[in-house]
Amino acid sequence: MAAKRILIIDDEDDIREVAQLSLEAVGGWEVATAASGMEGLEKAAAEQPDAILLDVMMPDMDGIATFQQLQANPATGHIPVILLTAKVQSADRQRFAQLGMTAAIDKPFDPMELADRVTEILGWNC
Repeated sequence: MAAKRILIIDDEDDIREVAQLSLEAVGGWEVATAASGMEGLEKAAAEQPDAILLDVMMPDMDGIATFQQLQANPATGHIPVILLTAKVQSADRQRFAQLGMTAAIDKPFDPMELADRVTEILGWNC
């Protein structure tokens, strides 16, 4: 079985690095990263990842706007998007679900459990 490919879109260098290391080491997946919504849109279209982990609060283009553009593009609209967010209020989660996002993972996350959370959310078998 081919390794799953994940794209992490987050403006924080430390978060990208920790999530990438975790998903590669624990999950055994191929991980690409993007530091902005615009870069993420380009990489998602070009690389066709199996899933996207998307930060909500980013400068210029936030996670919501990035998600909406991903959905509007036929090349990326089918890719499941999981939010990485410190916005953990139930109203925020309801809003994210109404927009069609697959799920949200709270920041800070446990790097050793991140791959398991993604697997569980997406119904992937390792």
